[in-house]
Amino acid sequence: MKKRLGFVGIIVENRKEQAGAVNVLLSEFGDIIVGRMGVPYHERNCSVIALIVDADTDKVGALTGKLGKIPGISVKSALSKVA
Repeated sequence: MKKRLGFVGIIVENRKEQAGAVNVLLSEFGDIIVGRMGVPYHERNCSVIALIVDADTDKVGALTGKLGKIPGISVKSALSKVA
């Protein structure tokens, strides 16, 4: 499969409880992450993370699938149409 450029948006609803699990997964998939921006939102006890990724659809699907199984995590992704 060909690699495609894209992004993954992650909302961590209870950052104090879930940040560790999210960071472990992001480290595991570090080879496909081109850039990362995380913004803590203290008033709502959550964080928003934006990733730029360069990978095939299977790899991005594996990352988003594992993230989505963590309680309190919302995740969405989009990939370029051109490989």
